[in-house]
Amino acid sequence: MWFKREQNKNRRLHRHHVLDVKLRSDQVQATRLRLALLALMVPLITVLALYLVWRVGEATLNAFVYDNADFAILQIDVQTDGVIAPDQLRRWTGVKPGANLIALDLAAVKRNLELVSLIDSVSVERVLPRTLRIRVTERDPIAQVNVPRADGANGIAVSVFQLDADGMVMQPLDPRLCTVPLAQMNSELPVIEGVNAFQLQPGRRIELAQVQAAVQLIAAFAKSPMAGLVDLRRVDVSAPGVLVATTEQGSVVTFGLDRFDQQLQRWRQIYDLGLRQQRAIGSVDLAVANNVPVRWMLASAAPAGGLPKAVKPKNRRKNV
Repeated sequence: MWFKREQNKNRRLHRHHVLDVKLRSDQVQATRLRLALLALMVPLITVLALYLVWRVGEATLNAFVYDNADFAILQIDVQTDGVIAPDQLRRWTGVKPGANLIALDLAAVKRNLELVSLIDSVSVERVLPRTLRIRVTERDPIAQVNVPRADGANGIAVSVFQLDADGMVMQPLDPRLCTVPLAQMNSELPVIEGVNAFQLQPGRRIELAQVQAAVQLIAAFAKSPMAGLVDLRRVDVSAPGVLVATTEQGSVVTFGLDRFDQQLQRWRQIYDLGLRQQRAIGSVDLAVANNVPVRWMLASAAPAGGLPKAVKPKNRRKNV
């Protein structure tokens, strides 16, 4: 009997120990669950708080800045060093009247203007509270290329492209968009002949060596001793290795593709020799370094304008 009582007592003690272990295990699991929930809620609450701060900040900026009528654009101050009408430049910006000056994408305005082939560079800045300031530098055309094309009446029309001193191709504007009559400007530009029409892409530079040499020749001629004495009208680039220029006075002058300063100086010496002898240059090959071939014509047979001429001013002015 005593043995049975001891055995029952041990069973009761054993059961109490098992229950105690189970209780501690449940407490540990509950603690771990609380910690896990806390670990998930802390980032969630942080993200929610940041989102609320961002939304409040955005609403504040919209109310006090982006939707604020005090920053609505009232003036677009445009200045250019060329011939494009300021009103046309304003239209190309794509800026609508009353647009918010702070919210305006200045890079997009600059990009819209520089997509125009006649424009070289643009600067755009905000002048608080309501002015957008734009400064435009235009490309200076020094030559033109005439491309014949078929028109709607089964006839032939001419498309005109302009080139600057870097050989950049420009699409001339409608005369109504310029402050200087376009026909007057084009009539003074030398024409480059022999250019493939497929190479004329507005806004891109012609890389062909002959064309690059032609624009360099025209630029050098404007600063040479021959400027003001004759008018350079055409430069033919179709012959390999040389440029064949024609003047308004009827002279045909052949140039090499480099050292234009030296060749233009020789041209002036030959021109002065012809004046002393009362003769005018019919043709001369300046690509030959020694014993330059010259064909003379009598001054009386030469077209009018054999005497030195006054230099014509450029028809480009600053628009403000």
